Amino acid sequence: MNKKSVTLGVALLMSGVAMAQTAVLGHVSDSEGTPIVNAAVRIGTRTVALTDGKGNFSLAKVPAGTKTLTVAYVGMKPRTMEISKNGTMNVVLEWDDSNLNEAIVVAYGTAKKASFTGSAATMSAQKLENRQVSDVSRALNGTVAGVQTTSNNGQPGTSATIRVRGFGSINATMSPLIVLDGVPYDGDISSINPNDIENVSVLKDAASAALYGARGANGVMLITTKKGKSGDAKVQFEGRWGVNSREIPNYDVVRDAKDYVTHLYHSLYNQDIYNNGLSAERAAQRTNPRIQKTLGYPVFSTPEGELLFDANGNFNPRATLGYMVRDKQGNPLNLLRPDNWEKEIFRQNTRQEYNLSVSGGNERFNYYWGSGYLNDEGIIDNSGYKRYSTRLNADYLAKSWLKIGANLGYSYAQSAYPEEQTNNEATSSGNAFYIANSMAPVYPMYVRNPDGSFAHHPTTGQQIFDYGDGQVVPYKRNFMSLSNPVGDLTNNLHEFLTDLFTGRWYANVMPLKGLTLTASLGLTVDNTREHSSRSSLVGQSANSGGEAEQRLLQMRSLNQQYLATYKTSWGLHSADFLLGFERYDRHTEELSANGQYLYRDGVWAVNNTINQRKGYGKYGEYITAGFFGRVNYDWAEKYFASFSFRRDGSSRFHPDHRWGNFWSLSGAWDVAKESFMKPYRWVDLLKVKASFGQQGNDAIGDGTTLNDYYADYAYIDQYKVTGANSMLADATLVYKGNKDLTWEKSSSFNVGVDFSLWNGKLAGSVEYFNRQTSDMLYNKPVALSNGYATMPMNIGSMRNSGVEIDLNSVVLHNSRLKWTVAANATFLSNKILKLHPDFAKDGIKNGSRLYQEGQNMYQLNLVEYGGVDPVTGKAMYWTVNKDSKTGATSRVLTDNWDDAYANARHAMGNLLPTVTGGFSSTLEAFGFDLSVSASFQLGGKVMDEGYQDLMHVKSENAGQNWHKDIARAWTPQNQHTDVPRLDAGDSNADATSTRWLVSSDYLSLNNVTLGYTLPRHLVRHAKLASARLYAAADNLALFAARQGIDPRQSQTAVYANSYTAVRTVSFGVKLTF
Repeated sequence: MNKKSVTLGVALLMSGVAMAQTAVLGHVSDSEGTPIVNAAVRIGTRTVALTDGKGNFSLAKVPAGTKTLTVAYVGMKPRTMEISKNGTMNVVLEWDDSNLNEAIVVAYGTAKKASFTGSAATMSAQKLENRQVSDVSRALNGTVAGVQTTSNNGQPGTSATIRVRGFGSINATMSPLIVLDGVPYDGDISSINPNDIENVSVLKDAASAALYGARGANGVMLITTKKGKSGDAKVQFEGRWGVNSREIPNYDVVRDAKDYVTHLYHSLYNQDIYNNGLSAERAAQRTNPRIQKTLGYPVFSTPEGELLFDANGNFNPRATLGYMVRDKQGNPLNLLRPDNWEKEIFRQNTRQEYNLSVSGGNERFNYYWGSGYLNDEGIIDNSGYKRYSTRLNADYLAKSWLKIGANLGYSYAQSAYPEEQTNNEATSSGNAFYIANSMAPVYPMYVRNPDGSFAHHPTTGQQIFDYGDGQVVPYKRNFMSLSNPVGDLTNNLHEFLTDLFTGRWYANVMPLKGLTLTASLGLTVDNTREHSSRSSLVGQSANSGGEAEQRLLQMRSLNQQYLATYKTSWGLHSADFLLGFERYDRHTEELSANGQYLYRDGVWAVNNTINQRKGYGKYGEYITAGFFGRVNYDWAEKYFASFSFRRDGSSRFHPDHRWGNFWSLSGAWDVAKESFMKPYRWVDLLKVKASFGQQGNDAIGDGTTLNDYYADYAYIDQYKVTGANSMLADATLVYKGNKDLTWEKSSSFNVGVDFSLWNGKLAGSVEYFNRQTSDMLYNKPVALSNGYATMPMNIGSMRNSGVEIDLNSVVLHNSRLKWTVAANATFLSNKILKLHPDFAKDGIKNGSRLYQEGQNMYQLNLVEYGGVDPVTGKAMYWTVNKDSKTGATSRVLTDNWDDAYANARHAMGNLLPTVTGGFSSTLEAFGFDLSVSASFQLGGKVMDEGYQDLMHVKSENAGQNWHKDIARAWTPQNQHTDVPRLDAGDSNADATSTRWLVSSDYLSLNNVTLGYTLPRHLVRHAKLASARLYAAADNLALFAARQGIDPRQSQTAVYANSYTAVRTVSFGVKLTF
């Protein structure tokens, strides 16, 4: 036997042994030795086993030639190991928290987090899951670095105002573009069910957003809805039941009638002493009857012959609260008794939400269907938001070279939206929030019978409310006559009914390897009906017999996209190319009719009216078109570069200025991939990146309905036509167009570092951004004698710059426990660089707002408060005194506010906070999960207009409530105070000045959620894959400089007259089958 024969025999023998090795036994654990349950054991890409409750697996038979097995588990690094000779394997997996291969949604596609050269932030469905919000905009605050939100309306169903990296314009729209599943979205964001959202990406720099051209200058928010995944169908149900209440309480106002009339007594008494020169005795005699005269109502009853206050200003201890109205014969008619307006106005109402979804798929087809119902009741009567929504997403690989799909969504929303509940109707008689803070605790809300029971209308049976107008009881309020918000909310109706359809249909054709041709069509149809009915029986409309109004608003937009992408690689190089064309057409139509004198109270149809029927309609269209391209390149997954270009045209500009060119260039270097970093294996990612680019903005509208309508034709003159009997009477110029109007341009620079350390235990980014806007769009005010109020123009430039810090840490992670912490902060600076020559010297003045070159956009032009004169008790203000001989000027104090306003009003500097941000933490252990999230801002100021209203002194404000700080007013015995004397004749004590500036710092506890996921062995008998029970609280608490203020309302002012934020506490269950 030769050597070759022996060798062959040995080989055959070993082969036979290998083929006979058919059984494998293994154990899978983490680095601490804890067994991993349900880990997947794979041969190639095929799963052949799952580990049991002890982390063990066994394979009775392994295919011939199999040398390795791969073990994978969600959240851990997969591991491939050779099968040992004895068929036993001990596999140790490491937790993977780095997410370097995580795909993020970007413009017209996706990108790996590790290779992305731009600036973007994401929010996953898991983060949204805990938030009890009707729309995703209210979940962004404190969650995404560089994104600030404000909300001056907490009405359920309304959205927050979103700003990305500051404020790009003085007048033009600054809201980011919202893109839903690749299509620009024009509906209310509240119509999108958050339960259908897979993730949200916010594109913040030019490199990431420039491809959106005209509409991406203020950032882009990409919303991606859920898709089905391969595998068995997954059915999921979630139900939530909760209670809504006020998060922001009233200011700390006077709540006792005795305290209020005592302050009023001293105010009126001091007026006679300080202004009318009366003696103390005479002033005391006059003041008692003046209390009822200035209030308009009797508040207390006193024994016959006795006064409410004695000569020393002491309250009569025998006075009783309430007053009986009698007829001429002395018979009792009505009992007047003050009500607690705050308590009567606000409610604790319910919130309930249900969501059901079914998803699944295979290698060729996947689907997701979801439906939801939300009933979010408001904290005042007849306010709330109902939404019915359904969505169907499907993708089908028809051929190896053809893929088609659709994303279809429909929602029906019913918003009970009481009128006059925002700062736009600041002191309206129907503003419940203003009245709740401002109505003195001396007035009745209800008309009562002599026995104290509520009075009702003898015919209709409706409860009768006291509007303070002298119509029901013979007294008329001095403050807010004709006002009773509860009566209005009970008897009036204002609602919006919205049908919204969004659809996207697409086809992908793959004719060559690496080449994909995509055609997609996006359609949005929004039909909104507005109904309004104002009572014929009570309130301000009663005199006209009631009013009814109907409006129909229809918006239809069509978006066409045609894309060609090509991906290729050679050696260590790889590149992808994108070419595309996009056209967007939006058409809006509005019809409205109204009338007076209702046939039937409470019916909103205009044919229910008899008098003053009127109607009108309008139509508008807006079109953009763009050609664009992008090239991405990387070498060895270490060096990355990207270039994009877009040429956009907008119908808002004259044909000579219609087209603009926008572009970006960016690059990145992953230092961690370099050979010199090998000793530092704890560094997973160390990516240095930079970008520069230019974007455009054509949104000349200023947020008002009228100007936004005119803005669609901003380059042409627009007229209002009048006439009658087939004769044209007049054509009045109402909007002066500007054919030279052109693009507002933003040039953005971004540089930063993305990092991941210790296998993702600590990750984050630090970025510096600089965004300069030129040719700012502005509606310049002009003399009304021109026949129009404003004229659109390009006026100057502005810069926003700052630093963003975003940190994420996996503090602890093993099979039993996971603890994560996240925090972000944004430091923002804003400066106006240049204005139109007409404004270069004095700036643009708009009320107290002042826009000046070299200064922040958010500053106020105010009189400076100088405190209280300790001798006189008067409010003092700083003014400028000019020496008549030398001409020298000096700052002096004066009690003449008008003099200070005329001569010494000046800019008060930057109001914006130094830093905004948020932090969160999640702890998962033994089936329990606890998450907490909060947001904050520090270093800014706002005008506290609500507090200013409550610190009035003038007699014409009698009946308006006071803040309790009024008790600190100056007196001869209390000379060292910052609150001027109570003097009903002083018109300057509460004048607008720096006295009302207050810190805008706040800490908001946005959400706390506690959940428990039942063990699988308990739920599998019910054919459940998982079951989770939880309790959640949203908008739990706000800590600010003063009770009653909410700095999240605005960058410049806070007030007590807007629908406040709503706190929601809920319990829920989530079942997965």
